[in-house]
Amino acid sequence: MNNKVKASYRWFLLVISVFAMLFAGIIYAWSILKVPFATDFGWTANQLSLNFTLTMCGFCLGGLLGSFLSKKIGVKLATVISAVLAGGGMALTGLLNGNSVVMLYLTYAVMAGFGIGIAYNVIISTVTAWFLDKKGLCTGALMMGFGASSLVLGNLADLLFKSALARRGTYIVLGVSLFVVLGFVSIFLKRPEANANLPQPNKKANGKAEEFEQKDFTTKQMLKRFSFWRAFALFTFAAAVGNSVISFARDLAISVGAGVALATSLVGVLAVCNGLGRIITGAMFDWLGRRKTMLISMVLNIVASGITLLSVIIGSVPVCIIGLCLTGLAYGTCPTIGTAFISTFYGQKHFATNFSVLNCHLIFTSFMATACSGLLNSFGGYIAPFILLLALAVVALLLNLSIKKP
Repeated sequence: MNNKVKASYRWFLLVISVFAMLFAGIIYAWSILKVPFATDFGWTANQLSLNFTLTMCGFCLGGLLGSFLSKKIGVKLATVISAVLAGGGMALTGLLNGNSVVMLYLTYAVMAGFGIGIAYNVIISTVTAWFLDKKGLCTGALMMGFGASSLVLGNLADLLFKSALARRGTYIVLGVSLFVVLGFVSIFLKRPEANANLPQPNKKANGKAEEFEQKDFTTKQMLKRFSFWRAFALFTFAAAVGNSVISFARDLAISVGAGVALATSLVGVLAVCNGLGRIITGAMFDWLGRRKTMLISMVLNIVASGITLLSVIIGSVPVCIIGLCLTGLAYGTCPTIGTAFISTFYGQKHFATNFSVLNCHLIFTSFMATACSGLLNSFGGYIAPFILLLALAVVALLLNLSIKKP
């Protein structure tokens, strides 16, 4: 494959992978996808909130499994397995009869969650290897596709729920679509050859901004670094804001006076901002470097939490809209800088495993969402949850300031 063909291929691979990530990101539309289960089966908010937490656990563990599978059986077959699990899990969720909420956890959280986690890890680690010169842009584009799913597929699912397809048919359509799209991408997905002559990164922004010599760390070496565990806590707390708000965004908007239609649309707006935050952060990372980009992200998280808390206190829909937009942008920065952070601090050689280990912070982040749901039930309002989220955002900023080298 000559250089001209390689250049064309990597952009083609990025485009179809963004499309695949768009479908894989459907698990983040849970605030919309959960509605039929509450109305049809009477499952409680706590039961449905637990499903989101378990889904994040499945997603993170699936990422670790994806790293293992891609090394043992290759990225193509690993992606096929992800297609079977994700598509099958989503379709089986549509066939549930309401007898047991545990079956929801098995089909949606375990099967679909694991499958999407595998696809997420394999696609990102494979495609970013083609873009050493545009690491932030590539990561941001992939993350944008994943984050935009709530708007595109989430709102489509909301429409299909109200059609003749209803809950059952809609979930089956989503499952089949996931299987087809991930299966299609698996045909073209491959890592660049070891001796591939790919464009190299421009050290002007990222290289001079760092005060350490970059090298490849094994996962074992990375786990021995105190800097990694500070970063793990940082991303856990920073992502808790957006992750929690996503789980109750619709109900939050209704609580400050928004109509049902507007509240549902705001879930989509949150998703758009989430996607924009990912692509903007990727470009910022390439332009400003890691340190400045991470600092901006942490400050944005604090501002987003504060404004959304203010909207709850004064009961203002416009302020809530601003808060949700900023929350989406702030949340969108987290996966992009997390991916770029691991690559910059600990190298590309063991990136797939190192990245999936850091991504396990979402397990703990999802429990933060469950904690916020508990505070909501205990205090009967969103003030207590947002005080907690604001405090976590401040701690994340302090942790960020303390991390200077691996």
